Amino acid sequence: MPRGQKSKLHAHEKCCRNKAQAQGHKDAQTAAAQEEVASSSSSPFYVDGVPSSPVTVPATTRAVAGVPCQRSDVNATSQVQKSKNSSEASPSTDMSGQDLLTRKASMLVRSLLCKYKVNEPIKKIDMLKIVHKRYKEHFPEILRKASEHMDLVFGLELKEVQPNSHSYNLVCKSDDTGDGSLSSAWRFPIKGILMPLLGVIFLHGNRASEEEVWQFLNILGIYDGKRHFMFGEPRKLITQYLVKEKYLEYRQVPSSDPPRFEFLWGPRAQAETTKMRVLEFLSKANDTVPSAFPSYYEEALRDEEERARAISPTKAGTTSKASTCSKATSRLNSHPE
Repeated sequence: MPRGQKSKLHAHEKCCRNKAQAQGHKDAQTAAAQEEVASSSSSPFYVDGVPSSPVTVPATTRAVAGVPCQRSDVNATSQVQKSKNSSEASPSTDMSGQDLLTRKASMLVRSLLCKYKVNEPIKKIDMLKIVHKRYKEHFPEILRKASEHMDLVFGLELKEVQPNSHSYNLVCKSDDTGDGSLSSAWRFPIKGILMPLLGVIFLHGNRASEEEVWQFLNILGIYDGKRHFMFGEPRKLITQYLVKEKYLEYRQVPSSDPPRFEFLWGPRAQAETTKMRVLEFLSKANDTVPSAFPSYYEEALRDEEERARAISPTKAGTTSKASTCSKATSRLNSHPE
């Protein structure tokens, strides 16, 4: 073979090897992320309904965490078994069918987070593989549930790249003020743990013991001493970063022996959000409204009223000062020289 052709062949083979190595590296990176997602999120992110686990976490908060109740597990298992036994079986419209769709949405959420982490394209064909072709007819509903959860919990919006392109991007939403004034604590990924934590504290009487907080985080698939694929080292995040940023207060329970610790809302959390907003977050996660939880709703209303009263005197003082200055200026302007 002529030397020139050998050189071209060698270059081509080298190019192919480099591409294969690059693809192998990317596949390994994706596989590692998927493994982290699977290990960090052994339970679904959320399901409709209240779980009946023995963990002493308020039912509302457990629904946000996403642990399926035993009854739902039985229904889902029965439904899957029926699907296996009959080729004509399809997701029903009853509660067990909705449970299955919600579980599929949870699986899709984990896949989307994985792809977002490694900056991998999101395609409809890949999402259909996640939910299984049997659920193709229900894919719009599953995608809607997954999108709502990504938006609510993580502040991520799923957007189609172009109309009918079947290719999507996850985009971080702007903060509520629209001027970028809120800190990164309210954006992905930290928002995904901060709002639920504030909810846990609120539902435990505005202070939650360290044991109660970790019980809740365990339900989310977040464990003390185990690195999480989104939040990193969780203890460092909640007892150092969020405390330093003044979103949480972490203190020893007075007179506790041996020492025990508890979490409270920090001053920035109190300034930048409200009990009503947190209750609205919990309510949306339960597909209901704040008034469905009367005692917490009443407390949130009282908090709103107290905030309004605290603001009113300040506004009145400002208005009074402005009026006085205006009158003084008017008198000066009308004073004869």
